[in-house]
Amino acid sequence: MTFETFLALGLYSIVASATPGPNNLMLLASGVNFGIRRTVPHMLGIAVGFTAMVVIVGFGLGAVLDIVPGVMTVLRYGALAYTVWLAWKLGTSGSLGTGKSGAKPMSFMAACLFQWFNPKAWVMALTATALYTTTQGYFISLLLVAAVFGLIGMPFIAIWAGFGVALRGLLSVPARLRAFNIVMALLLLASTLPFVFE
Repeated sequence: MTFETFLALGLYSIVASATPGPNNLMLLASGVNFGIRRTVPHMLGIAVGFTAMVVIVGFGLGAVLDIVPGVMTVLRYGALAYTVWLAWKLGTSGSLGTGKSGAKPMSFMAACLFQWFNPKAWVMALTATALYTTTQGYFISLLLVAAVFGLIGMPFIAIWAGFGVALRGLLSVPARLRAFNIVMALLLLASTLPFVFE
C-alpha cells in the first residue's frame, strides 16, 4: 500500500467514523441514558464488531453479495426492521438508567452483532475493502484496512459516548430526556433510510 493510499484510507476512516450514523447516535443516547461506565461494553462491541466485519467482508462476503444481489436486499430490509425496533426501544425508554429500571445498555455481543444490521457499517466495510486493499499482498492490506478503522474509530466512539455523558445533567429532567430519546430514535431511523433505499 502506497503512502498516498494509506493517507486516503486514514481520511476516509476519520470521516466515516466521526459522522452521524446508527452506531454514533446510539452511543450518544447510551451516554445520556447510562453514563460512560455502563456504555463501555457497547463501545468495545462496535470497535471489535466492525473490525471483524471488515476482515470477513474482505475475505469473500463482499464477492458473494455481488454474485447474489438478492442477499443484499434481504440484509437491507432486515437492517430496517431491526433499526425500527431499536428506535422504538430508544424512543419509549424512560428515565436515566441507574441500574434499577428495566432499561439496559447494549451489551458487547449485541453491539458486535449490530454491525451486521447497520447499513452504514456495510457501506463502510464494502467501500474500504474495495478501494484500499491491493491485489499484491491482499491479506496484509486487508488487515491494515481493518486495523486503521479499529484504531481511528475508537476515539470517535468514545467522543460520541462522551457527548452523551456531557448532556446527562441537562437531560435529568424526565420531559427533556423523553424528548431527547424520541429525537434520537427519529434520527436513528433517518440515518438508516438512505442506506436501505439507495
